[in-house]
Amino acid sequence: QLAGLAVIAFGLWLRFGGVMADFASDKKSPEYFFMGLYVLVGAGALMTTVGFFGCCGAARESQCLLGAFFACLLVIFAAEVTAGVFAFIGKKVAIQEAQKIYEDIYDDYMKNPGGKVNRTIYHYHLALQCCGKDNMEQQMGLPCPENIQTPKASNCLVEIQNVIDANLHLVGIVGIAIAGITVSKSMFSL
Repeated sequence: QLAGLAVIAFGLWLRFGGVMADFASDKKSPEYFFMGLYVLVGAGALMTTVGFFGCCGAARESQCLLGAFFACLLVIFAAEVTAGVFAFIGKKVAIQEAQKIYEDIYDDYMKNPGGKVNRTIYHYHLALQCCGKDNMEQQMGLPCPENIQTPKASNCLVEIQNVIDANLHLVGIVGIAIAGITVSKSMFSL
């Protein structure tokens, strides 16, 4: 149960907190960009429910409930492995999509600097601690944070790649840990 709650909390934190929340603040962010996180939260809810029923089966010493618990854990384990594989396979697509979203916002800002996009691009720059796409000439006139570190400020496209890489590695580590917990639960339920 606790592992399921931890997975739910982790998935919600990645979706609504930290740097990923700033990616979601723009209406141009596609919904499928966060689909893996929704699956993670759903798997956590399923794990919590299955864990509760496993506890009930253990308390009643019911072989039927424990067998059903074991079968559900195997299904969850297979889903976790599948989701992890798809997360790592789809990493390149996720990076390209996030970079395309930033480039679209950047181009909209360059066409209309005083428009609504001004705030959105500023949030990207603040969250990623970067400014602009390619070189320093393109950064002239961009809304860049005052406390930005100049060496890191050269390219937001690289920072987007770094953030997604770091988050996917974190998801992979947590997924492996949860899969290990699931396997150990399965062994003890028999």
